Amino acid sequence: MTRRLLNQDARKALDLQLDTELQETFPASDPLKITRFSVPEYEPRSGMAKLTPPLKSRTPDRSNGKGRSIAMSRKTAADRIRIKRAYEPATSEDGTRVLIDRLWPRGVKKTNAAIDEWLKAIAPSTQLRKWFGHAPERWPEFRRRYRSEIQQHPAEFERLRELAQDGPITLVYAAHDDAHNDAVVLRDLLLKGN
Repeated sequence: MTRRLLNQDARKALDLQLDTELQETFPASDPLKITRFSVPEYEPRSGMAKLTPPLKSRTPDRSNGKGRSIAMSRKTAADRIRIKRAYEPATSEDGTRVLIDRLWPRGVKKTNAAIDEWLKAIAPSTQLRKWFGHAPERWPEFRRRYRSEIQQHPAEFERLRELAQDGPITLVYAAHDDAHNDAVVLRDLLLKGN
């Protein structure tokens, strides 16, 4: 059943009633409570209710359970994520360098690689890596399978996301093909925010 509200005062009264019902359902301490209307607050001194402004301009935050709030948007800026071969020299623009391969790159000394973190678990499985063999015709299927493998390692993926939120990161890989490798898939996922 729909109600027609003939004047502005009747509409405000209905909004106030809905907000009051919402406030009873979701206490003010609930970090997920979001209202688009003004919320009534009782002032004991005057004995009247005053309306607080609605939450319009700011994006709501959620708590991550560790006392820090995290933004609702999970996207990362494209300029914060770079990919680079392990055989290329490290530069100051690289930021945090993260090796994302399961195996250490052949012929690269650990001191010369300047790797800050090595996330082996997020690398493609040995079976998937051998099946792919960097054959471009298998690239679409590799991407699909690798994405499903990444979902099995949410902690490592979340670690990459946190590093990218803190500053620029470089995903370091050893493959010869710049367009068809695991770093490309990871960068795309981080940029999409999935």
